[in-house]
Amino acid sequence: MNFPKDPVMLLSVVNTALRDYYSSFDALVEDNEIDGQEIINKLAGIDYHYDSNKNQFR
Repeated sequence: MNFPKDPVMLLSVVNTALRDYYSSFDALVEDNEIDGQEIINKLAGIDYHYDSNKNQFR
């Protein structure tokens, strides 16, 4: 999967993938072999944080 650099676009792509394909953020990170902390940091920069109960960044 190709992840955008723009944080707002990244939010959309990640949340869509979480909703449609992955049961957790860890599963998305592992399956795509990406740096999860980098995504967490980028989305925190626009005040979005992962909610494991909802399985989305909010």
